[in-house]
Amino acid sequence: MDINDFRSLITVLGLLCFLGICAWAYSKQAKAGFDEAARLPLSDDDLPAPRGRQDQEGKTNG
Repeated sequence: MDINDFRSLITVLGLLCFLGICAWAYSKQAKAGFDEAARLPLSDDDLPAPRGRQDQEGKTNG
């Protein structure tokens, strides 16, 4: 087995990994999770806003 056989093997393995990831990304089983993740930026947060910047705006150094 020379270096060209190794390169061919790596190319084929890379192609198979790429096709596997594409099949997973477009599968119906993953669609629900992706739809939920797509709605996350638009969902209301139940947590209060961080107070770091608002508390320090009124304070001065010394």
